[in-house]
Amino acid sequence: MDAPSAAQPPRRRRRLLGGALSKEWAYVRRAPGTFLWLVALAVTTQVIGHISPEFRDEFLRQRSTNLHELSTRPIRVLIGSAFWLDGGGWFGYFVLYNIFHVPAERWLGTRRWLGVVVVSHVGATYLSEGVLYWAIRNGNAPASAVNTLDVGVSYALAGVQAVLFHRLAGPWRWCYLAAVLLWYGSALVHGRTFTDVGHLTAALLGLACYPLTRGRGPAWNPTSWLRSLRRR
Repeated sequence: MDAPSAAQPPRRRRRLLGGALSKEWAYVRRAPGTFLWLVALAVTTQVIGHISPEFRDEFLRQRSTNLHELSTRPIRVLIGSAFWLDGGGWFGYFVLYNIFHVPAERWLGTRRWLGVVVVSHVGATYLSEGVLYWAIRNGNAPASAVNTLDVGVSYALAGVQAVLFHRLAGPWRWCYLAAVLLWYGSALVHGRTFTDVGHLTAALLGLACYPLTRGRGPAWNPTSWLRSLRRR
């Protein structure tokens, strides 16, 4: 008579585990582009970790959106550079992607979210490299800067962070916008590098993606959301 009751805890645990996995899968399925990107970044991060330091920079430089590579094989490096991380751990990006990319993709849908990613990544890359080219022509940067290492996902992240301004309601949106512009604007003032130009440009391009946000439902009000949590 004790056997059935003894079997109950394992069954209960399996049901709980199954329910948890089902919720996690539902969470991932609502932002497929973001999580496929994270998987790709996890793979390339492992690849980089097994490359010797002597070869690593040259390997990444061939996939970099520097002036030399953009002038010879632009499509390849514009796509390829978005799948490699130069500095910063993968887990840090995993957290940032869940904070910004996941809600943006859920809100906009995968195609429109991808549109923001492409506009921000490509637009900021060309403008920042244009600034670098101007600096080289005017003697403010060395000629060797045409081969500068420039890979990563930060331009796309800045654009997605900025487009979420259109998702927020009321005074929250203006506080959020001020924080985004202050973050990237202060980095430009203090750093004055072409990548700082690129990050601020990407944020402005994300803001300009407003047409992609039309018809995506009412604005999200954090105050109302917090009140609903308290009622539960």
